[in-house]
Amino acid sequence: MKNAHEQISYTELHRNQFHFSPPKAWMNDPNGMVYFDGEYHLFYQYYPDSNVWGPMHWGHAISADLIHWEHLPIALYPDSLGYIFSGSAVIDKDNTAGFGENAMIAIFTHHDPIGEKSGKSDAFQYQSIAYSLDRGRTFTKYDGNPVIANPGIKDFRDPKVIWDDDSDQWVMIFAAYDHVKLYGSANLIEWKHLSDWGKEYGAHGGVWECPDLFPLKVKGTAEKKWVLLQSLNPGGPQGGSGTQYFIGDFDGHEFTLDPEFESMVQNGKVIWLDQGADNYAGVTWSNAPALHERLFIGWMSNWQYAQIAPTENWRSAMTLPRKLTLNKTGKMYKLQTEIIKSFDEICKNFVVEDKLSISTDRSIDISQSNGAMRLRCSVSDIKNHSLNFLFSNMLGENLKVGYDQKKESWYIDRRQSGLTDFEDKFPAIHHSDPIICTENTAVDIILDAASVEVLINQGQVVMTDILFPTEPYSLLKINTDGLSKLDDFSISSVHSIWKERKY
Repeated sequence: MKNAHEQISYTELHRNQFHFSPPKAWMNDPNGMVYFDGEYHLFYQYYPDSNVWGPMHWGHAISADLIHWEHLPIALYPDSLGYIFSGSAVIDKDNTAGFGENAMIAIFTHHDPIGEKSGKSDAFQYQSIAYSLDRGRTFTKYDGNPVIANPGIKDFRDPKVIWDDDSDQWVMIFAAYDHVKLYGSANLIEWKHLSDWGKEYGAHGGVWECPDLFPLKVKGTAEKKWVLLQSLNPGGPQGGSGTQYFIGDFDGHEFTLDPEFESMVQNGKVIWLDQGADNYAGVTWSNAPALHERLFIGWMSNWQYAQIAPTENWRSAMTLPRKLTLNKTGKMYKLQTEIIKSFDEICKNFVVEDKLSISTDRSIDISQSNGAMRLRCSVSDIKNHSLNFLFSNMLGENLKVGYDQKKESWYIDRRQSGLTDFEDKFPAIHHSDPIICTENTAVDIILDAASVEVLINQGQVVMTDILFPTEPYSLLKINTDGLSKLDDFSISSVHSIWKERKY
């Protein structure tokens, strides 16, 4: 599989051209993201024998820039303890585990399918480790697995590990059905339970999964807070799966919510990382080269329809990698999302207008983008008018992205975007929470063959949806119900990270 990207054309209909996808077969959660020796590692939930979920492995890819990816052989296979479910990876710089200095250590959930079927006291999920001494090319599973036995809890999984300098320990957070558990360790092998958190906060429409806990400095300050990401399925913002987040503090034992944030979620407010339908189970890279920087990637699908999406050779892709920043307005903290800078390097402008006034429909030929494009602009008076971007093709399929002034929210309308009849709830309009628009609202719309990512005001609003047009969108129509002024307007074609695409 090492050269799988050469064996597979990556030219199939609906194959995204600048988002990571497996060469073939089924993929879901990103796992084990870690940076080491000039390489960003992306492991992922993978079933190589089918395009639907099955016995989980860890697939593996590496990148120098988080944009161009090289496929590597499968990293972890199922064994006598079970399937290899989601988890994380760290670099053990000080050899705390004794496997070797700078060992790459994967921490994952073993899932025993036989125990699950037999009703073995719910103790069919437990946490295990494996280590690599050759830059992640091969892994050896620890003889003493599991390192954390199951205490009799169903849905006991998805460990995310971080080194905490303040408490001088490894900290593991993982999901336990409707909350998270925190464990601590000096050596990644012997773990003690620290605390539980979350039963009384946030969305609980489904099982909690794939948590992440990390410190982040408030942008432009020295203040540090802790961010907790928490996915769940179902119960997401558009139905199905989704990811919420919380802001607070961690004292080496317990996570506690910031008072302002706690007040908000106690009143029933759920704060979503992405308000579209298709960003799930995302977590951040460990050991990233830039101090205090958190780089994120998510699975670009939704469990409502992931296994029946209309692709055959492969299933699903990842979001573009994103940088998470923590911002503070007054007493309130907000997590924002930015597309990483290296994405700019594969974008080439073909439409540029410093100032664009829209009073009636404006049409722009976007056929040369071949379905892979980025639109950016700054809207000076959007709080007074609705604004719509309509992407369409010669078959009458269309995608609408815009601002609904009456609802004061952004939306993605994929009801006529292409193939939609494979699942009843797929054709829908997805609205963001209301947002107070500033005088200059930054708009960033990124379209690939089968996805759209919308970021407003440097990620104050983020929406990700997948879609399946049967030919690329070739025309853009912009319309408004008043007079809208678009500054710094540009449309770029985006180069394939795989090879030249032909329809």
